[in-house]
Amino acid sequence: MKLPHRRQLLHLAVGAAVLPGLSRLAWAQAYPTRPIRLVVPFPPGGAFDAIGRPWAEKMKPVLGTVVVENIGGGGASLGAAAVARSRPDGYTILLGGTLPHINEALLKTRRSTIRSRTSTRYQA
Repeated sequence: MKLPHRRQLLHLAVGAAVLPGLSRLAWAQAYPTRPIRLVVPFPPGGAFDAIGRPWAEKMKPVLGTVVVENIGGGGASLGAAAVARSRPDGYTILLGGTLPHINEALLKTRRSTIRSRTSTRYQA
């Protein structure tokens, strides 16, 4: 059996000694630093809007400013797509039931089926 060299043991010992000190250097970032965007994927005045606006008011003391944005149309697909295109930084929240998720899954399946059929149909 081959034993590790002295230098490798020294590096391992120094790394093990420094590791607990490095964890103390990590600080949590302040969240939120800007307003949070709550996207309701249905028009204003509906059931989801009646849930989203009171929820935003209750979250103001905890999260700060919560902006409610209604993006209706396409059976909630437009609002879900807007959230999917937003930056993944935790400042955009989607309020939706199962409808946006089912629509997106069906549209992805349908698009891939259409692509596979058209690509094989027009090949020489």
